[in-house]
Formats: sequence, C-alpha cells, structure tokens
Amino acid sequence: MIVEEIREELFRKQDLNYRDFICRLIPNTNPETIIGVRTPVLRKYAKQLVKREDVRDFLKALPHRYQDENLLHGLVLAEIKEFDLCLKEVNQFLPYINNWAVCDMLSPKVFQRYHQELLVYIRKWLKSEEEYTVRFAIGMLMEHFLGDDFTLEYVELVTKVHLDSYYVKMMVAWYFATGLAKQYEKILPYMEGKYLDTWTHNKTIQKALESYRITFEQKTYLRTLKVKK
Repeated sequence: MIVEEIREELFRKQDLNYRDFICRLIPNTNPETIIGVRTPVLRKYAKQLVKREDVRDFLKALPHRYQDENLLHGLVLAEIKEFDLCLKEVNQFLPYINNWAVCDMLSPKVFQRYHQELLVYIRKWLKSEEEYTVRFAIGMLMEHFLGDDFTLEYVELVTKVHLDSYYVKMMVAWYFATGLAKQYEKILPYMEGKYLDTWTHNKTIQKALESYRITFEQKTYLRTLKVKK
C-alpha cells in the first residue's frame, strides 16, 4: 500500500540532526512522531506523489502517525491543480492539523487563481473553534489579500478573531506586521487605535521592527505605539 511505501521512503530520507532541530522548534509535539526529513526533500517527493493515482489513498489515511507525513500531505495538496478538488482535500485535512509547522506549510498554489471563491471559505474557517483552522484562514488572508486585492474589510475580519490561542494570536500579529510592510498607511490606524489586545498589539510591533520592509522612520514611530503593561 502507498501509505506504508511513503512511510518507508520518509525513513530512508531521514536526517537525524534535522530531526533533533525540529524537536526543539515544536516542543508540544511528541519527538517519537518526528522522522526528520528536510523540507526541500519533502517538496520534491510531493511533486512526484501528486502524479500518482493512488496518492488519494495516502490523503484519506488520516490521522497520520508522523509529523513528516502531515507535512508531506500539505505539500501534496499544494500541487493539486483543480481548485474544487484541492479545497475538498484541504477541508478534510484541516481538523487533523495539530501544530503550527504543518499549518504554515499548507499553501495550495491553485488558491492564487481563485481569490473570490477562496474568500467564501476563509470566512467559514475564521468562525471555527479549531485554532489551526483559524490560523490557516488568517494565513491565507495574509498571503493572498494584502496586495492588489486588499480592502479594509479583510482587516476587519482579522480584528474580530477572538479565539484565545497563542498560535492564533501569533498569526494575527504576523498578519498585521506584514500588513504594515505592505499597506502601511491603511494598517497604521489599527495600531494607533489599539484594535488588538495588548499582547497581540505589542507582538505586532515587535515583528514589524524585525522587518526589512519597514523604514527606519516608520519603526521609530511604531515604537511610540507600544503599550506598557
């Protein structure tokens, strides 16, 4: 079966030093579930697997046992060219995402061509009680809707997210910091108006100060907006 074949191949591609590194990055994940396959290797493997008809058997085999299988799953989904099929597979996979690394790896290429259709589902995902479903939705807004398709309506969607989760709040901060880099004048009023909770507000400023895309003058002003605890 393809599931066993994939697992055996992942262990053949294992890098023990990389596994130890990943274990430190994702402390809330059982180290025994991490094989340790580097991302470029997984990407190459995913492009091979997506061409196989039996890859559907792997995608249906949820939940996966290993972190690397989840990462590979997300990378296979990224290669699916049919929007409806990709969206169906994403919806089936989202409930099984159990850490930020798998969540942030999931970025289907086909979504770039179907922004309006994607928005319908982003709105649904934002209402979820599952932290990584919400984090994924915010990530999709950050990736696809801070450029030419940007409107303040999307910013409002993020400000209304109140799921009390560290990984959701981190993504909100990442969204606003990226927004400051791409849409500074339009995002700035949200920082000046203290629309976010104190922790997320200050984390946004911290991440913005680390950005090379924000000018020295802008950073100087952002420092004045930090809220003292």
